[in-house]
Amino acid sequence: MPIPYEVGDIVRLKKQHPCGSSEWEVLRVGADFRLKCLGCGHQIMLARKLVEKNTREIKKKPNDN
Repeated sequence: MPIPYEVGDIVRLKKQHPCGSSEWEVLRVGADFRLKCLGCGHQIMLARKLVEKNTREIKKKPNDN
């Protein structure tokens, strides 16, 4: 069963981005993920399998109810 990622979640990956940040915001979820680096704002597209394999922690977005 796939890990339940949602748009807006903050994901901490195993390896750091060259800017020094290891936290990414999820912008798109599907077969591919679009992630935005929280350090420098760089955006990347990665396969779901690669993101699931390299995820250390998921911080869920706060609910505004």
